[in-house]
Amino acid sequence: MNRPTAPPTDEELHALVDGRLTPQRRAEVEEAVAHDPAAAARVAAWRRQREALRRLHGELFDEPIPAALAGALDRGLHRQGSWVRWGGMAAGVLVAFAAGWLGNAQWAVHGATPLAQLAKAPATREFVHDASIAHAVYAPEKRHPVEVAATEQQHLVQWLSKRLDRPLKVPDLTTMGYTLVGGRLLPGESGARAQFMFEDGSGERVTLYIGILDSPAPTSTAASRETAFRFASEGPVPSFYWVDQGFGYAVAGKLPRDVLLKLATLAYRDLS
Repeated sequence: MNRPTAPPTDEELHALVDGRLTPQRRAEVEEAVAHDPAAAARVAAWRRQREALRRLHGELFDEPIPAALAGALDRGLHRQGSWVRWGGMAAGVLVAFAAGWLGNAQWAVHGATPLAQLAKAPATREFVHDASIAHAVYAPEKRHPVEVAATEQQHLVQWLSKRLDRPLKVPDLTTMGYTLVGGRLLPGESGARAQFMFEDGSGERVTLYIGILDSPAPTSTAASRETAFRFASEGPVPSFYWVDQGFGYAVAGKLPRDVLLKLATLAYRDLS
C-alpha cells in the first residue's frame, strides 16, 4: 500500500517558488497546491513578488553577500550563497503586489463616493491591496516577522527613509497597547515601500504600510495633494488608509473596525 504524501510545508512552498525541490517532490508539491486554493494563492503571490524584487534589486543579484550581512544571512536564511539565492528566498516571503483589480471592493469613505473615486486611482487601489497582502504574509511569522527589529529603531527609520527618499517616522501606538516589533523594505510598482509592524500583549499584530503612489509635479492640483482617510475591507485583512503628497499610508490588521480605526487615527495624527 502506498503511503500518503506529506502535505507541503511553508519551506517547501518557498522552495517550489525558488526552483529548489527535487523533481519528484516538486511534482508532489505542485499536485498538493493544485488542490489547495489557499496554498495556490500564496505560491502565485510569492512568484509575482520574486519578479518584483528582481526589478527592485536587480543590480545586486549577481554580487556576493556583503561581509556585514553574512552572519545574519547565515542565521536567518541558512547560508544562502549569493544575492541571487537570497533574493529567491526573500522573494518567496515578500508580499505580492499588482495582484489585480479590487473591482468588487466595499469601501466606506468619509463623505466621499466609494468605488467611483477609487476607480480613477488604480495606483491607490493597488497600493491598498498590497498593504493587505503584506500584512497577511508577514504578521503570522514567528521567527522572521521583520528585517530590522525595534531594538534598532533609529537605524530602521534612517534606512527606510533613505530608500523611500522621504523622512519617515514610527507612530506611537502605545496608548492602544501596541509596541513596535520592527520593519522591512518591500518593492512596489512606483519604487520602494516600507512596512512597520506593531504587536500588543496578546500577540495581535497591526502593520503600517508606506509607499509612493505618484510623483506630483510642482503645479499639481489640490486633488493630488489631498489627504483622504478611508476604510478598505477588500483583501485578506481590512485597513484604513490615506494619501498625502503622493505617498500612501495604510494601517492593516485582523481587528474589529472600531479598534482598527482608533489605531489608524493615532498613526494618521502622528504622521500627517
